[in-house]
Amino acid sequence: MNRPLIWGHRGASGYAPENTLESFQLAADMQADGVELDVHLTKDNELVVIHDEYINRTSDGTGAVKDMTLAELRRYNYNRTHPEYTHCDIPTMREVFELLKPTGLTIDIELKTGIFFYPGIEKAILDLTAEFGMEDRVCYSSFNHESLMRLKELKPDAEIGFLYADGIIDFPVYAHSHGADAINPALYNLLLANVFEQCRDLNLDINVWTVNELEHIRLCIEHGVHSIISNYPDRVRDILHEYE
Repeated sequence: MNRPLIWGHRGASGYAPENTLESFQLAADMQADGVELDVHLTKDNELVVIHDEYINRTSDGTGAVKDMTLAELRRYNYNRTHPEYTHCDIPTMREVFELLKPTGLTIDIELKTGIFFYPGIEKAILDLTAEFGMEDRVCYSSFNHESLMRLKELKPDAEIGFLYADGIIDFPVYAHSHGADAINPALYNLLLANVFEQCRDLNLDINVWTVNELEHIRLCIEHGVHSIISNYPDRVRDILHEYE
């Protein structure tokens, strides 16, 4: 049985404010194999790491990321998901690379181009990844599959995973036909017929989100998924020890 990789979902977001440097450092401390994160473009074309298009849920501010400069975004505190942390900044992708490059962790970068398309974001993230020499440790995902196709046109050997949430028939066949390297399904899609068999036949990895409950962690391990994306990297590691 292949050992799945552990990717911290927005870092170790079960314990620290999601998509912050604090959360990514904690995932590294918990010996995760990688982290999953989300990128947007600011008004002044800075790549920043935050999940939502708006800062309302995770900070003490309001408004769209695309309508603010980095300096304006930095006026707010991004600790709302874990207020026991006194203050957390919205990180730039550059800062995340600086933090994680020495750790050896993989980074799954989700392009948040589903609502706002952020023209030029694909080239911007590829250029920054290359600047840090991280091409072999970065994969890209998105619910906007056209965005991933644009990225693949710019860098044909980029590793991409198609995100999806609802049950789509023969999704592995669709992903493979468009040159994807992986499918990144919501957890419940693992219950659909033939997903594992199709991925094995088509040589597609399966990166599953968001896997937090012990029974679901075990399900993923026993089916040999490529990576388990979890808010609790330590919890996944503890369960993996049972299979050693």
